[in-house]
Amino acid sequence: MTEQEVLGEIQRLLADIAESKGEDAPEINGQVELLGGELPIDSLDLASLVRELEDVTGHDPFKDGFIDFRTAGELARLYVR
Repeated sequence: MTEQEVLGEIQRLLADIAESKGEDAPEINGQVELLGGELPIDSLDLASLVRELEDVTGHDPFKDGFIDFRTAGELARLYVR
């Protein structure tokens, strides 16, 4: 998958999370901070997002340990293969 395709998946998954909380689906781009910003997600939601991305992409960039990321773009790049 390309970075844009992974960003599209992140957008879709974040919309699902937001809607489950009764929030509007957020607009994202590569610079959007995933935690501590304007997105209606917490660390548990982020963990679920990461797990879903693994299922969608068939790739687990965290299999050897944690990799620091803050933005949607940084996360997307971890899944590009």
